[in-house]
Amino acid sequence: MYDCIIVGAGPAGATAAYHLGKAGHQVLLLEAAALPRYKPCGGGVSPQIAGWFDFDFAPAISMTVSRVRYTLNLEDPVEVELPPEQALWMVRRDIFDHLIVKQAQAQGVTLWDRTKAQGVVARADSWQVDTSQGPVRGRFLIAADGARGAMAKWLGFSQRRYQQAAALEAEPRLPIAPEPLVYADLGLLRGGYLWNFPKADGYSIGGGIFRTGGQRRYDLRTPLLNYTETFKVDPSQVQPYGHPILIWDGPQPLHTQRALLAGEAACVVDPFTAEGIRPSIFSGLQAARAIHQALQGDDQALPRYTEVINREWGEEMRWARRIARLVYQLPKLTYRVGVKRPSSSVTLVKLFCGEVRYSEVAHRALQRLTGG
Repeated sequence: MYDCIIVGAGPAGATAAYHLGKAGHQVLLLEAAALPRYKPCGGGVSPQIAGWFDFDFAPAISMTVSRVRYTLNLEDPVEVELPPEQALWMVRRDIFDHLIVKQAQAQGVTLWDRTKAQGVVARADSWQVDTSQGPVRGRFLIAADGARGAMAKWLGFSQRRYQQAAALEAEPRLPIAPEPLVYADLGLLRGGYLWNFPKADGYSIGGGIFRTGGQRRYDLRTPLLNYTETFKVDPSQVQPYGHPILIWDGPQPLHTQRALLAGEAACVVDPFTAEGIRPSIFSGLQAARAIHQALQGDDQALPRYTEVINREWGEEMRWARRIARLVYQLPKLTYRVGVKRPSSSVTLVKLFCGEVRYSEVAHRALQRLTGG
């Protein structure tokens, strides 16, 4: 009998495992893949997350970037130098996620990778998780198995609120390290944007559609492969990987009897930037706090987790969703009155890093856009 079983060893699950293990609890972390595992992701991370842990992330940082270059339909470039304190970490997810998992193991967490969850059964005082290695029981359960995971459905969360978006990414490797410069293009991809996040050994080139406008079918592959050519990458030599994104779409229950949703299973993806790493880590941190309190006898700890995520994350995402609606519907206007302003890039990075709140900038941004 474990104190907590966590399904999914991504940023949310690994973070929750680390903090629960550090608090002295018996934790089992289940992961379907063999670790370290490949994960398509731009890999931009806010250094803010370092404050939520007490170990060094340096081994997982592929590159630190302080310059951003924007384009509109590949034209009219705007390049910005960020202050040193706002430099972004570029990571490869197999290395980054595995670092947190290894730190969790150092705190006594038991890892079963190559182990697929196959169902859950509620007991009077615990959960039974049926796995490919056999059944296992835990007093509490955290579902952190991502957008494609089945845990939310098995736990009865049949009405989660989210906007389903799509992303497609390719990661060409280069013989020499690329320039430490983040690229973002607005307008070339309708309803979203294209990006290129550099790594020490190559690029993470991707595109995402976050405002579908009711479209049932849309082409991500052609714009992405065309975009790779602008960086002198042969599109025939790269393998795109597609994945769904569950974007936050409003307050919702994230707890049930003795169980929580965390990470993308809880739909904590930013509607504006589609950032998922920092919010997933935040949800994993809050989930660990809630389970720790529940194990100490606090019967309101799990409902309070839902309240915290809905308030501290969800209220900000309400503003992010409004900005996203304007930006992706009116990319030319946004670029002219927003991106081209010298202060805008610093503000965007501060939003990405959690240093300012969407609500602090939304009113003046919306006023400027609608006035334009």
